[in-house]
Amino acid sequence: MRTLFLLLTVFTTTLFFGQKKYPTKDFRNPLEIKTVLVGTFGELRTNHFHAGLDIKTQRKEGLKVYAAADGFVSRIKVALWGYGKVIYISHPNGYTTVYAHVSKFGKGIQEYVKAIQYKKESYETGNIFPKKGEIPIKKGQIIAYSGSTGGFVAPHLHYEIRDTKTEKIINPFLFGIKVKDTIAPKIRGLFVYPLADSTRINKSIKKSLLAFKSIGNNTYTTNRITAKGPIGFGIQVFDQLNGAPNKNGIYSLEMNVNGHKVYHHKFETFSFATSKHINLLIDYENYARFKNKFQKTFKDKSSKLKIFKSLINNGVVNIKKGFNYKVEIIASDFEGNKTTIRVPVKGVESNAVFRQVKDTTAYKITANKFNKFEHNGVTIAFPKNTFYKDFYLDFKVENDIAIIHKPRIPLDKSYTLTFDVSKFTEEEKSQLYIANINNKKYPSHQNTRKKGNKVFTTTKTLGKYTLLFDKQKPVINIKRFKSGQWITKHNKIVVKIEDKKTGIKSYRATIDGQWILMEYDLKKKQIVYDFKDKKLVGAKHLLEIEVEDNVGNTNTLSATFYKKE
Repeated sequence: MRTLFLLLTVFTTTLFFGQKKYPTKDFRNPLEIKTVLVGTFGELRTNHFHAGLDIKTQRKEGLKVYAAADGFVSRIKVALWGYGKVIYISHPNGYTTVYAHVSKFGKGIQEYVKAIQYKKESYETGNIFPKKGEIPIKKGQIIAYSGSTGGFVAPHLHYEIRDTKTEKIINPFLFGIKVKDTIAPKIRGLFVYPLADSTRINKSIKKSLLAFKSIGNNTYTTNRITAKGPIGFGIQVFDQLNGAPNKNGIYSLEMNVNGHKVYHHKFETFSFATSKHINLLIDYENYARFKNKFQKTFKDKSSKLKIFKSLINNGVVNIKKGFNYKVEIIASDFEGNKTTIRVPVKGVESNAVFRQVKDTTAYKITANKFNKFEHNGVTIAFPKNTFYKDFYLDFKVENDIAIIHKPRIPLDKSYTLTFDVSKFTEEEKSQLYIANINNKKYPSHQNTRKKGNKVFTTTKTLGKYTLLFDKQKPVINIKRFKSGQWITKHNKIVVKIEDKKTGIKSYRATIDGQWILMEYDLKKKQIVYDFKDKKLVGAKHLLEIEVEDNVGNTNTLSATFYKKE
């Protein structure tokens, strides 16, 4: 049987990028303990690639975090979500190191940040940009202490290296960080996809999950498949490092056909602006349904990712009748450990004549145009290029539930969802909010805005939405003491705040009428004040706290306490 290397003949593009040389001795490790990772650079996360290394801190908070090199503090931020407490240090060699999820900052920096918090009367600071050289840093200086700030995260240190000018994120492994890794990546699944209406795979028009078996030396093979037309592959694979059970991301994925490299991507660097295009790299529909991620070995035409190193016809393999193909997919980690899976393909004509029935509805999305639809008091408006391709949208309103397609299509932009609420009283309107109910058991509050007889939100998620009421005030409870008690030996005030429906929007606390900084621990649902912040005058003091939820319900607490300095 003849063997030929053939791909789609529309065009051929081959890109070769030489890897830039990075300084491997300029930066020290940010922690003094053994480097064990819970997350690697480029790892597949929800709607983004992981931008650094997640270093384990032995399940502890408060480990000393050291500056990787000389430089100056160029940015600081304190936030409830995202990176939590984070510090950026710019270095003379053109790179910036980032240290995130810390519990507090080092000497001098901590006082600098607290002064800003007290000036703004806010725990969250937004971005702080000290002047160049205002806060100089020496290599090995303690700049922070490890923590778990920034949402519901376990204790660890997120460490990044960026190009200072371009803000592109770069794999820290390229700068000399070493982690023991002698374990090859593990393959958990392999799909083959038909990429045209006329394509047949094993006489089927549907994608197929391929069984495979080991043939030794980290190499696997599938049974031979038959096909005709353009096809592509997707692989579920993860890497593991010595001494850690975590399923980490791989560094490189390539595909050869009959000995010719047709696809290759690797995680050397990427930009935040294109990170959302992870949803074009993975089989998004499969992820939306089953929460597992298959990386495709063919490039979507709408993708703006720059991780691709060698492409021929975007990795699409055009199977011709009468020819045999040897497809080889290779997954590698940074240390060069490799796992290979081989797929023999035979080009045959299929006698199957059935075709996929195309969905049509009254709501056609033209991706490069603004699209707006209204039905039964619900309006949806999609900006131009919200979607990556044209399709027919399912949209209906049943039993006060707006059903906007199935959440299996990735969006590039947010769209606006509006409900007419003219049938409600003014009091009812004040307590209304829009909720995503894709998970019926746990409705998800959406940031709801109100204007006259309309309530609206913006979102990047399709699926089911409805209107719900929140009539409950937030809960406020002092812990460790009761009003009227002496608390001379207490170092802190701890107060639990909680709102089960729409969540906490804001809180404000004062002692004797003066604003105090109470740090918000989202995981423990509590705010904490450290008495070291301010010296109290006298023995009797009044603590007042006001908490507001996301529909405007408020609750207040007043408590008297006695304390001698």
